[in-house]
Amino acid sequence: MTDAASRIHELNLYRQYFALVAAGTKTIEVRVKYPHLADLAVGDCIRFRIKGTDETCEVKVKRVTEYPDFEALLDGEGPTNVNPTASRDEQLANIRAIYPSEKEALGALAIRIGLIS
Repeated sequence: MTDAASRIHELNLYRQYFALVAAGTKTIEVRVKYPHLADLAVGDCIRFRIKGTDETCEVKVKRVTEYPDFEALLDGEGPTNVNPTASRDEQLANIRAIYPSEKEALGALAIRIGLIS
């Protein structure tokens, strides 16, 4: 449930990452700094959905930090906050498999999230 003042952003998430968010163990979501995320702010709600399903999970945005690239993001945020089940190098490879270098060049966002109870 969200309050009337917060905005809701709907974003897709791979099942493996969705499970970590829903469990509360993934506290940093990584995204490219796309224009549609430029206004993402503390207090906003993100409704994550596993693409092609009705499974959703809502989180509150606690902080948004911009980094020049994914390496700087992982170093600044700590890999275990992004994905507690993978090493830094595995995470970097996984993130870059999702976002090619031309997307990474737009900048990286670290979005600190917390489950909405």
